[in-house]
Amino acid sequence: MQLSVVILNYNVRYFLETCLVSVQKAIQNIDSEIIVIDNASTDGSCEMIKERFPEVYLIENSENVGFPKGNNIGVEKAKGDYICILNPDTVVAEDTFTKILQFAEKQNELGIIGCKMIDGSGLFLPESKRGVPTPWVAFTKVAGLYKYFPKSTLFNQYYLQHIPQSSTQKVPILTGAFMFLKRQLYQEVGGFDQDCFMYSDDVDLSYLVTKKGFSNYYFADTTIIHYKGESTQKDVLYMKRFQEAMTFFYKKHFNQSFLFTLIMKIGIKLFAFKKMFPLKSFKTQKPECYLIMSENEALEDSITSKFNKNTVIINNIEGLRMLIGMAEKSTAEVIFDTKFISHSDMIQIMQDINQKNITFKIISPLNDYLIGSNTSEVRGEVIILS
Repeated sequence: MQLSVVILNYNVRYFLETCLVSVQKAIQNIDSEIIVIDNASTDGSCEMIKERFPEVYLIENSENVGFPKGNNIGVEKAKGDYICILNPDTVVAEDTFTKILQFAEKQNELGIIGCKMIDGSGLFLPESKRGVPTPWVAFTKVAGLYKYFPKSTLFNQYYLQHIPQSSTQKVPILTGAFMFLKRQLYQEVGGFDQDCFMYSDDVDLSYLVTKKGFSNYYFADTTIIHYKGESTQKDVLYMKRFQEAMTFFYKKHFNQSFLFTLIMKIGIKLFAFKKMFPLKSFKTQKPECYLIMSENEALEDSITSKFNKNTVIINNIEGLRMLIGMAEKSTAEVIFDTKFISHSDMIQIMQDINQKNITFKIISPLNDYLIGSNTSEVRGEVIILS
């Protein structure tokens, strides 16, 4: 078998269903399997898989064993020469695995491959590529200095902002939302460290692979959506956990540092201060109309009934662009019917339409709910239609 896609789930049933639909389309021409490890969800995730995706290999844990152990359990059952660790709150394009497999086969000393990721509004997620979080680099992250000096190599190393989003290059650290590598290599380095704190497991695995002499890559020729806010809200607690994670990583691979602890605490205080002055955004406003990319005219009545707003069915991309151009400062939400439009085209549209007054949602295969996220700074949203 060529590929095993390993997905660890915990109480994100609706996002998982959308993810699985996209993965199935992306692997249909690949000798592959999908493995879902469920960490004792209580939201009907396992029942949904058994009913809608009987071909998926489901592992039901009796308790929440965490991210590292959960993924390790899944990889133990995998049969593929390659594995892909994939978050359930992602949507992959139809070409994602084909392109990455072709790239992987051409590399010598291949480590981990990550890919370009966007959030639910179509914006590039900078954690698609990262540097080693030394004390200074970690400080620039928590203090937000990378935002103010994106072109400075002194401040931009956490997200490697000197590497263009469109350029495939070697990078030290990749995110656990999408990690593609040979199963043998994963096993050789011991997989995810089960003693890791949250947010350090993917950093640790990436670094272990490079220490073995392998090269990690940021692959820019395919894009996925990561509804990052679904599982993590950016608050002060998040930053404290980030500090714990970086402290764990630093102690494991380097010497313990008083300086590291000090500058991280300073960075967290700066972060907490900035959170006192939240920025207002178009994307927090309710849409004034809904633009549905579909040929199913029944969706128009369903959406109109749910939101009591103007709704338009659009069956071509040019028509969508024209209507959005006419929207100007009005807020509108684009709803994608993936029975009509491919995930690849959907992702491309989201990247092309970079307007603060436009948001995006995906309608479920059974047309019974919408999912999406207007920004990576807030939780993902599920809207039940029936």
